[in-house]
Amino acid sequence: MATVAESAELGVWARWMQRPRNTFLRRALFQIHLWLGIAFGLYIFVVSVTGSAIVFRNEMYAYFGQRPSVVATGEKLSNEALGVAARAAHPGYAIAYTFPSRRPTDVTEVWMNNDKGDQIQRLFNPYTGEDIGRSVSRWIVTVKWLGDLHTDLLGHDTGRKINGVGSILLTLLTVSGLIIWWPGVRQWKRNLGVDFRANWKRLNWDLHNAIGFWTFLLVFMWGFTGVYLVWPAPFQEIVNRVTPLELYKPLSQVEEPSQRATYVAAQITPAEDAPRPRRRRPPPRGTKGDQFLRWFYYLHFGNFAGAKTKGAWVALGLIPPLLFVTGTIMWWNRVVRRWRGLSPD
Repeated sequence: MATVAESAELGVWARWMQRPRNTFLRRALFQIHLWLGIAFGLYIFVVSVTGSAIVFRNEMYAYFGQRPSVVATGEKLSNEALGVAARAAHPGYAIAYTFPSRRPTDVTEVWMNNDKGDQIQRLFNPYTGEDIGRSVSRWIVTVKWLGDLHTDLLGHDTGRKINGVGSILLTLLTVSGLIIWWPGVRQWKRNLGVDFRANWKRLNWDLHNAIGFWTFLLVFMWGFTGVYLVWPAPFQEIVNRVTPLELYKPLSQVEEPSQRATYVAAQITPAEDAPRPRRRRPPPRGTKGDQFLRWFYYLHFGNFAGAKTKGAWVALGLIPPLLFVTGTIMWWNRVVRRWRGLSPD
């Protein structure tokens, strides 16, 4: 015969399976999910949109980083003559650095400063002294800015730590959403789809529930891997106990300062982020543990396959913002309208 405690436990489980909305756990998690989503929804919106925007950043660096070529006509100007032409084109600026062209058809890059500390980087025709334009495309500057906003919120180390906390909260938000998604054994199939014939409030509810369920693993992956990108050491320690690491060896096991610097660089650099295009090198294989950890980068940024997969990552990266929008609409209808004395229905 079952004890009283076992009967009570069975009763709780039965209520959760049949009518989870009547349980304290579900009501508490719903409030946590609701207010956590509202409090950090805008942050999730920003990092998700910027994440989608930089999926093709290496390709954009390569495309917009192409420099124009010039026609070789006679002798190149001397550095002094080129400096005169550059100062004439930009009065008030002095030559800081000159990077001579190597091939006959290459342009010359000139960096110039003024008394206010401003710097400009321009390209010049080495034969005529003509100012051809910026050495770094505005598109590259924009993509670089979006990358910095995504990885460290333009706040360097402090911003990266905030991103780490945000990734933890996104992971908790995703798990709590999956738990409160469960409607009971009689209605769970209904929450898998969307009734487009329903009124707009029910349609919004269905969209939030269905999209959240079908994309749970994807959004959870972004949150979980985001934590790793900020704090890789604990993950490396765990994996290293299963299979010894070579490329991502925990810093506690690195003795040489030069090696330690190399591993630090590997930990904090999730992808190529230089404003200049460069040929992509195949990553070293390392151990199985190294390959496992490398997939955290691949999955987070979507750079593990070709253009079609990256295109899918761009579109899928907009799912968290969509969940934020639908969740905000529900919050407004359920909470704000009641505060204002209006019926949510």
